[in-house]
Amino acid sequence: MKLFRAYRKISCLGLLLVGAAVTLCGLAIISMIDGADPGATAPVASVGGIPPRLMEAYVRAAAAMPQLDPECKGMSWQLLAGIGKVESGHAEGHQIDADGLVTPPIVGPILDGRGVGGNITPVYDTDQGRWDGNSQFDAAVGVVQFLPSTFASYADKVRPEGGASPQDVDDETLAAALYLCQGKDLTDPQTLHNAILRYNYSSAYVDEVLRWMKQYIQLGDPTTTVPIGDASEQAQQVIAAAASQFGVPYSWGGGDATGKTTGICCSEGGQDGRTVTGFDCSGLMVYAFAKVGIKLPRVAADQAGVGQRIPASAGMSALRPGDMVFFGNSRGIYHVGLYIGGGQMINAPKPGDVVKQASVWNYDYAGGARVLG
Repeated sequence: MKLFRAYRKISCLGLLLVGAAVTLCGLAIISMIDGADPGATAPVASVGGIPPRLMEAYVRAAAAMPQLDPECKGMSWQLLAGIGKVESGHAEGHQIDADGLVTPPIVGPILDGRGVGGNITPVYDTDQGRWDGNSQFDAAVGVVQFLPSTFASYADKVRPEGGASPQDVDDETLAAALYLCQGKDLTDPQTLHNAILRYNYSSAYVDEVLRWMKQYIQLGDPTTTVPIGDASEQAQQVIAAAASQFGVPYSWGGGDATGKTTGICCSEGGQDGRTVTGFDCSGLMVYAFAKVGIKLPRVAADQAGVGQRIPASAGMSALRPGDMVFFGNSRGIYHVGLYIGGGQMINAPKPGDVVKQASVWNYDYAGGARVLG
């Protein structure tokens, strides 16, 4: 059994809003570290475009360090995510199943010394091709790109019963956390710099990881627990209504209180909404809030004037699930989304896109509006 377990199904039409997490047609996470309180839960919401299942792995690996390496300080999911972003783009182009397995496997360039990826020194095989498919030379493997020999040195620690795999995001992110920690105080900037440098001996690499780490910190913490009472029943209904439209196309001027509609002509980019049945950003808000009997103005700029205004100067931390969140520039408000917690929103982004969950944009942020009690 993995150190992290277990999963409970919820119905396809169900919505679980626990803390900052929204789960639809999938798995409600009830995860724990072996030996921890069996009633403890660890709800997370994905931020910054990180695949949700990988987000869970980053969060759990960081949370495991106080137990597995008590001397380590400052391990964070943002650090692991920074490395995962630089190393594999968070498994871009690959699927991660509910058990954490990556398909197809992530295998870096063969390190035969021919200069691919900057490698000029051959790294001869250490795993008999088990993980990288090459029995002559090694290649980095997995979402955070460990050499097979390095991963093997942590395999028994991340899965004592055997069977650890670098293509399992739980196993490999936990190994990465252990490798970076080693009893160090990562809250010290120089120690953190050196730990990342040990991972990949390149100052440019360290700078890039730190840049992504800081960006994820700014986007918000998906592990912050919000008592269920703080997410009102109305907020849950509005979020469920918006989420029920995932995958519906963007239509300029589309959407009303009854659902998706054809739109109008024409967006700045030239989309003729009359040819597309769907929602634009404000139309999605009209539909979602109509589910709790609230009639909103049709356009985002007018919606920003409804209810209690939350100024941009208050920061994103002032938002709570069920608030509308706005974006604008010198010409005024141009976009609106529905905040769901954890730095995430549901929105209809732009022509050619679909209704989806995304990180709250960290540019042109114009505050929010609270119309729910």
